[in-house]
Amino acid sequence: MRIELTAQQKDAQAEFRAFVNEEIIPHANHYDQEECTPPQLIEKFARQGYLGAILPKEFGGKSVEIITYGLLNEEIGRGCSSLRSLLTVHSMVAYALCKWGTKSQKEYWLPKLASGKVIAAFALSEPNVGSDAKSIETTATLSSDSYILNGQKKWITYGQIADVFLVFAQCSGKPSAFLVEKNSPGLVIKPISGMLGVKASMLAELHFQDCRIPQENLVGKLGFGFAYVASSALDYGRYSVAWGSVGIAQACLEACIQYTSERKQFGVYLKEHQLIRQMIAEMIANVKAARLLCYQAGYFKEIGDRTSISETSIAKYFASTTAAKIANDAVQIHGANGCTNKYSVARYLRDAKIMEIIEGSTQIQQITIADYGYQEYIMSQSTPTMSQQLLARM
Repeated sequence: MRIELTAQQKDAQAEFRAFVNEEIIPHANHYDQEECTPPQLIEKFARQGYLGAILPKEFGGKSVEIITYGLLNEEIGRGCSSLRSLLTVHSMVAYALCKWGTKSQKEYWLPKLASGKVIAAFALSEPNVGSDAKSIETTATLSSDSYILNGQKKWITYGQIADVFLVFAQCSGKPSAFLVEKNSPGLVIKPISGMLGVKASMLAELHFQDCRIPQENLVGKLGFGFAYVASSALDYGRYSVAWGSVGIAQACLEACIQYTSERKQFGVYLKEHQLIRQMIAEMIANVKAARLLCYQAGYFKEIGDRTSISETSIAKYFASTTAAKIANDAVQIHGANGCTNKYSVARYLRDAKIMEIIEGSTQIQQITIADYGYQEYIMSQSTPTMSQQLLARM
């Protein structure tokens, strides 16, 4: 089977790469050091239509197919993982509303999200809740025609500047999803700084103190919060992070090829040393392998195959761990220079570590992949009746 981009996908990729080279890469280290994404960059990003990439054209989106969306994430990730994180969380909320929102929610919010007039953030994690997302502690209580939210969210990407949050809370013991605007009474937003990586992603804590929101801000039905709304959005987020990890790895590879072609040691360029060439060769092979897994995950999503979720987990697992390994080698190749803020590989290394944690940690992906492997084995080795019996024991 031959994997080849269409002419339209190649054109889109070239457009994304040109934007990243011109608008992002020259300034990304500065954004990292300042721990801030300038509003002017976000405005340019929105004008390109990237914030509405996955949304239908009827709502002002670009309605790109899933592979093109992956290519966008790779190129933005190659330039700045923080900005790619904005694309991720904004798109997760947009996708959740597109899939589970009411007609009025879609008509009001989706055009604003597509244009970038409104920035959205995904609010699931809490101080005591990370991987075990079903155990969220934030509560929502129905009072007359409103919901009253109490609790706290943490590590909310672009929470400092978001206009609306997709917030998950327990309502009568049922995990549910709600839209909460930043100016809602009882919502206090506190910036988080000093992170290891994706430092320009402007993280925040959200504190809900009898925060009152309209009843119609419920997304989906009560109890749909995790199994439906969050799960579908997180699957999209994992896909985005997988491609973004490929972008980091590609950036490291490009940086190392340039550096080893310019830097001399022992009278020859670094690229002439066999061990350096071995490291470059491994980078090339692993970047290509990670990208192919992302292509496959995208293909299964495109055709609606039942294995798309597990294939996305495989892509996210391999791409994120590969990015961390390649970034570590990139710093090693750069030596002391790689440990300074004058070379981007230091940022790539810090950002790559974050990719192994967000949208499901490496260990969570391993659990998902192993479960998938056992299920596939059972289904292939047994009769339908025996398969049902064996699956029930898992």
